[in-house]
Amino acid sequence: MVSGQLSHELEVKASASDVWAVYSSLKLSKLIEENLPQLVQKVDVLEGDGSVGTIICIKFVPGLGFGEAKEKFTKVDHENRVKATEVVEGGHLALGFSSLKYEVQILDKGNDTCVIKSVVEYEANDEAAAKYATVDPVENVALLVQKHVTRA
Repeated sequence: MVSGQLSHELEVKASASDVWAVYSSLKLSKLIEENLPQLVQKVDVLEGDGSVGTIICIKFVPGLGFGEAKEKFTKVDHENRVKATEVVEGGHLALGFSSLKYEVQILDKGNDTCVIKSVVEYEANDEAAAKYATVDPVENVALLVQKHVTRA
């Protein structure tokens, strides 16, 4: 078993509350579907309203090797602006991971500036599977949210 943690931070020239409004809602699913066509074909909400327990299904573009993945929202903390999800089916689990979790926290830096701090925690069955661990998904989403909240 190989476990690890990867992180990514992005400073955004927008208020923490504006950025959190995107991350904490199902609007994020639609933004991903509409703006990352090179990676994602479709995002469906299978269950829930965006709160803890919500399950979404992400259908990836053919050829990426992920097929589709189901993610469950395990934490939505509005006070501390923290959201956590866990892949519960497909995606990296089909590539030899036993666990893949994402956590995003929006840190207020004042003066309408914040930091999107993303953490990826994983457990892979072996080194061959662990090589697929990456921050690319959380980085792509952070950049998408940044673009969305800062456009004029």
